[in-house]
Amino acid sequence: MTTTFDLGALFRRFGLLIAIAVLVFGLALLSPQFLAVQNVLNLLLQATVNAIIAAGMTLVILTAGIDLSVGSVLALTAVITADVLQAGVPVVLAVVIGLGAGAVTGLVNGLLITLGRIPPFIATLGMMTLARGLALSYAQGRPITGLPDRFLLVGTSSMLGIPTPIWITAVVYGAGMFVLRRTVLGRYIYAIGNSSRAARFTGIPVRSATVAVYVISGALAALAGMILTARLNSAQPIMGLQYELNAIAAVVVGGAALSGGEGGLGGTFLGALLMAIIANAINILNISPFVAQVLQGSVILAALLLHGLSRRNQ
Repeated sequence: MTTTFDLGALFRRFGLLIAIAVLVFGLALLSPQFLAVQNVLNLLLQATVNAIIAAGMTLVILTAGIDLSVGSVLALTAVITADVLQAGVPVVLAVVIGLGAGAVTGLVNGLLITLGRIPPFIATLGMMTLARGLALSYAQGRPITGLPDRFLLVGTSSMLGIPTPIWITAVVYGAGMFVLRRTVLGRYIYAIGNSSRAARFTGIPVRSATVAVYVISGALAALAGMILTARLNSAQPIMGLQYELNAIAAVVVGGAALSGGEGGLGGTFLGALLMAIIANAINILNISPFVAQVLQGSVILAALLLHGLSRRNQ
C-alpha cells in the first residue's frame, strides 16, 4: 500500500517530466536527427512564442480567470510596432510602444472584469474580436514588411550559440517564478484563485491584483508578437490565430487548474515544451497535419484526465 502511494505521489509530481523523457527517448530511436543540437535548438525556438504567451496566461488562470484575447493582441501590437518602426521611430522606443499597447489591452480587460463585473471569458472574448478588427483596420489587411535590421536581431540573433528568443523566454520565466514565489503579488494571485471572496475579506486588493495579471498577460502577448515579427520580418494582422488555445493548452497540460489557485510556471514551460516536441516530431516523421491535430488534442485531453484523477486521489 505504501509503495502504491509513493508511486502515485511521484507520478503526480513528475508525471509530465517523465512523459517528456519517454517521448524524447522514443523519438530518438525513431529518428537519430531528433537529438541533433540544431534540431534541439530549433525545437526550443519554436516553443518560445507559445511559452511566453502561456506565462502570462498562467498568472491569469491562477486567479481563476481566462484571457482569450492574447492571439489578437499579439497581432495588433505586432502591426503597431512594425508601423512605427517603418515611420523611423528608434527600435527601443518602438518596442516600448508595442509593449505599452499590449499592457493597455490587458488593462482594459482587467477593468472590464473588476469594475464592469463582466466574466473573464466574455470580457476577453470581446477584446479578442475588437483587437483583431483593430489590427486588420490598422494594417488595412496587409502585412507590414521591410523592418530595420536592428529590430530583426530580436528574433534572428544568437548569444553563446543559443538563439536570442530562448534567452528572452528564460528571462520571462525567471522573472515570473520570482514574482510568484517571492513577492506579495504572487501570494495575492494564489489567494485570489483559491477564493476571491476570502481574499477580499482578508484585506487583499483583489481588483488591483487582478488587473495587474491581465496587464502582464497583454504585455507578454505583445513581446511574443515582436519575437514572431522579427523572425518572419513581417507583421501580419492575421497573426496569432488560435494562439490563445495553444497557450491555455500549455498551462493545462502543465498541471494548472482552470478553477484557479493551483499550478505554476515550471509546469507551464514543460507543457509548452511538450507541445513543441509533438509539433517537431510531426515534422521529422512526416505525419499528416490532420493527424497532428488529433495527436495534439489527445495530449490535451489526456493531461486533463490525469490531472482530474490525481486531484481526486488527493
